[in-house]
Amino acid sequence: MTAIHTGAPALTIRAGRRALQRLKDKPLTPDDVHVIPGAAGGPKALGISGLDKAIFGDWLPRVTQERSLIGSSIGSWRFAAVASSDNPRAQLAKLADLYTCQRFAKGVSAAEVSRKSVLFLETLLGGREEDILNHPWYRLNVVVVRSRGMLEHDSRGRLSLGLMRAISANMVSRRHLGRFMERGIIHDVRLKTPVSRLIDFPSHEVALSRDNLLPALLASASIPMIMSGVRDIPGAPDGVYRDGGLLDYHLDLPYEQPGVVLYPHFTDKVVPGWFDKSLPWRRGDATRLQDVLLVAPSREYLATLPNRKLPDRKDFEHYVGDDAGREQAWRRAVAESDRLGDEFLELLETGRLADVVRPL
Repeated sequence: MTAIHTGAPALTIRAGRRALQRLKDKPLTPDDVHVIPGAAGGPKALGISGLDKAIFGDWLPRVTQERSLIGSSIGSWRFAAVASSDNPRAQLAKLADLYTCQRFAKGVSAAEVSRKSVLFLETLLGGREEDILNHPWYRLNVVVVRSRGMLEHDSRGRLSLGLMRAISANMVSRRHLGRFMERGIIHDVRLKTPVSRLIDFPSHEVALSRDNLLPALLASASIPMIMSGVRDIPGAPDGVYRDGGLLDYHLDLPYEQPGVVLYPHFTDKVVPGWFDKSLPWRRGDATRLQDVLLVAPSREYLATLPNRKLPDRKDFEHYVGDDAGREQAWRRAVAESDRLGDEFLELLETGRLADVVRPL
């Protein structure tokens, strides 16, 4: 374990009601963890790469048991990388490097972004499909949305009109999004999905297979207007599939499992859907999140990073014409993130986790 920076803590740790009580009763151990969610958020994932490496490379393997990994968008990509190898540290480093090296011309088409994303997934996971499907203890759950109405179209005019209508409906009530999309969970059938029956939106489950693994991962990250929708995922109902984060941005789901839901996250709050980012009154449901232990970078840590934040998609615009500058900033954020992992392991090993955790 590398030396920990002195001074302000690198992590903010929050827990739901039941998780808080569990931590008071006994220290957290790997056998407590049966579910790990992964949020949508694009390049933000690079900024917690070191935390992922500590959790999946060092801590969880101490107790080998079945665990559900459930992610939307980049969350599902992180977890596919973890489950694709017996060296998750190396695969997480490869994911961060591949993502950092992506370059897009100004005005790039959605079709071209999708084409490059297919190459990305094939480079990261090609030939490792059976490793994911047969992993001894990880069970992958990929969250997607199936488009309805005008969101089925990839023409910019119709799609943008459909999105505007969805945004307006969501302002009134989140439940109205069910008119525009339905949730799909493409999951490893060796274990049921780690959530109770979903009644908030029309939802369906599909068995994960070699044929639909990469299409599901591509669909789960296909942001409307940025990437093309993915048509007819093998084994799933016919239709156009898009980014799972549209409905489940931070995975505010009714988790059903026996222990703690360990949530390595980009921020210390849970925002239900992509359209809720600008609605500060929309926050995660405390009942759904009562078993969650959320681990995220602290504000003090973020202040030490380039541009005082995690990498994000706006950096492609901020560094337009300076890909080398963006890559340098992102690589520094990835390198610094080892501090997050080191601090998490240190809190566990010294028994100090319960002292620093706060209510979610």
